[in-house]
Amino acid sequence: MKETKSVKLNALQLQLHETDHFYPFKFAKLLDPEASWDKDQLGDVLHWIRQVVALFCGLLWGAIPVVGGIWIFIFLAISTAIIYGYYAMILKIVEEDFGGHASLLQEGLFASITLFLLAWVLVYSLAHF
Repeated sequence: MKETKSVKLNALQLQLHETDHFYPFKFAKLLDPEASWDKDQLGDVLHWIRQVVALFCGLLWGAIPVVGGIWIFIFLAISTAIIYGYYAMILKIVEEDFGGHASLLQEGLFASITLFLLAWVLVYSLAHF
């Protein structure tokens, strides 16, 4: 009786997985170099890491306050270094399987620049005027 319930439950989970494109995700996978990644999952993770870095840097730059275009390039260097370090040194993936370095390094880049600038300008303007 238990086997039929577990078989039905597994079949239902598999059907949900196939129809709704539901990907079970565990946070332990983020730091596991042995985990398998598909291109969409890795792209999403890189995108959101970059957004967190952008928000943090934008809030920090606005609160300090710093001004000037050099800080945009510093943000880009920090963000790119974190993304590269994450997929090359922590996950140890073969970048050619995911479209190469350029493809991986540009995941979420333009959205993160927008978020960074928005946070920087808002915090700077609200805190110092």
